[in-house]
Amino acid sequence: MITPYTLNSLKSRNSLVWILLGLWLGTALLFWQHYQRESGQSFASAAAKTANSVVNIYTFTNQTSPFNHNSSQTITNLGSGVIISEDGYVLTNHHVIQGASTVIVSLNDKRQTRARMIGSDPATDLAVLKIDLDNLSPILLGNSDHLMVGDQILAIGNPFGIGQTVTAGIISAKGRDSIGLNTYENFLQTDAAINPGNSGGALVDLTGRLIGISSAIYSSSGGSQGIGFATPINDAISIMKSIIKHGSVIRGYLGLQVQENNPQVATALNLPVENGLIVTSVVPQGPAAKAGIRAGDILTSIEKRTNLSAQDAQQLVSSLKPGERISIMGIRGTQSYIIQALVEKLPAMQAVEQ
Repeated sequence: MITPYTLNSLKSRNSLVWILLGLWLGTALLFWQHYQRESGQSFASAAAKTANSVVNIYTFTNQTSPFNHNSSQTITNLGSGVIISEDGYVLTNHHVIQGASTVIVSLNDKRQTRARMIGSDPATDLAVLKIDLDNLSPILLGNSDHLMVGDQILAIGNPFGIGQTVTAGIISAKGRDSIGLNTYENFLQTDAAINPGNSGGALVDLTGRLIGISSAIYSSSGGSQGIGFATPINDAISIMKSIIKHGSVIRGYLGLQVQENNPQVATALNLPVENGLIVTSVVPQGPAAKAGIRAGDILTSIEKRTNLSAQDAQQLVSSLKPGERISIMGIRGTQSYIIQALVEKLPAMQAVEQ
């Protein structure tokens, strides 16, 4: 039998159910809105995290008047840089600071200071500066090895000197190594707008972590046309550490140049194999020459690595430590050989050789 008490209990229970359902729906809506903000088109969070870590760089050179011999400083270049550590190390491009007598770094909080040049590496177009200021905001480092083509990224820099600017895009390609910009290339390609002045700036993921240093654009007009290049941060940090420790980058050197073999080349030159690397020249008294390698040899393996491109071989040799002995397999005529070569330090004027 239904009593007034039972009816009241049912009404209270139904009200409670509706209240709980409303709370659940409201909470779900809030989470959905938060997710839309975080995973949608707003990059505000990543931009805010990195704003104080990206700096503007202005360089000056001394110029002397031919009439009165008075010297004056003239601004010659502008670019960007990224604060890597709390003690003031800044990564930028070599071409930004090349030939400068004075380098001024301007922070996002309006502070300015003169920077000290720690060293640079023209072969990868990277340079390291040092600024002596308190309360710096070093950027969080990402892992460029984990990037995938299609990942969304932001480019942050100082295009045309107008001030800090954020543009968005994706990773268009990885491992670009035949652009002809640097001796050693392993670029990330992006369609994020990169313009003159962005050089040395940050390429960051959507969590605000640094994944590359903006380096160059491919353009017929001088402005952004959707093809920009950046040095992966894993490569840049390795180079930065070497510059801080040694003042320069220490690379391995064999003293030879090679070109890739293929069926067409093998047929034209009547070679015994259709793969490997053809030695085109050997530096007299260089490590390769001392090991017995001659022009015309075909190298089939370096340190047990086969099917190397000329670029791969260059990267491999440069990564070796001077004083290290390596195994090289090759072919001369119809005879195979295995030799041991002693790696030497890359001379300053031999950056294009392996």
